[in-house]
Amino acid sequence: MSSALVLLPGLLNDGRLWAHQSQALGGRLPVSVGDLTEDESLAGMALRVLESAPPRFALAGLSMGGYVAMEIMRRAPERVERLALLDTTARPDLPEQTQRRRDAIDLARAGGFDKIMPTMLPLLLHPDHLADSGLTALAKDMARAVGVEGFVRQQTAIMARPDSRPFLSAIACPTLVLCGADDGLTPPDRHEEIAALIPGAQRVVIEHCGHLSALEQPEAVSAALAIWLSV
Repeated sequence: MSSALVLLPGLLNDGRLWAHQSQALGGRLPVSVGDLTEDESLAGMALRVLESAPPRFALAGLSMGGYVAMEIMRRAPERVERLALLDTTARPDLPEQTQRRRDAIDLARAGGFDKIMPTMLPLLLHPDHLADSGLTALAKDMARAVGVEGFVRQQTAIMARPDSRPFLSAIACPTLVLCGADDGLTPPDRHEEIAALIPGAQRVVIEHCGHLSALEQPEAVSAALAIWLSV
């Protein structure tokens, strides 16, 4: 069992992304959520997390949080007891993805920030979950909490992320690679790739689930993390 758990949210998410997991796992070890809103580089995000984290901890990141988790593994692998990568990719941005991020930054700065999350939702959620007004309202509210400048910093960091695939074979701690079966942003084949490159990694696919697995199927994700923590 790890001594503490640090959870890292995705783009335009805050600690509410991990609400179920924090509650479900908080009885067995201290749980905290890293702040990924204040830095415009993965390095800056990783250092901020490391500054506030305990000396040794288990680390789980979803989407952008996964990018930061991989950066932490490059910088301080000796501090991470276990690693969980959820709904993420080890690949860098393609040029067309970078252009979409730049366009979104321009829209946000031009006063269209509130239009961004509604257009992202079909990519983030399983089609059946788009009708869940509580879920969509939460996603929009988290985006508002991150705000325009936080969004710009996050997108700037994401655009500059490296190709992590050459590094994955160096990860030596127990690793979980989890994704929604219907993740449209980072599909299951991206997770197969990660799991194949990390020695001994365990792969879990959550059915009836899109990109925001921790919100869409919270019980299943919490159960998978509980098993990962006890291995």
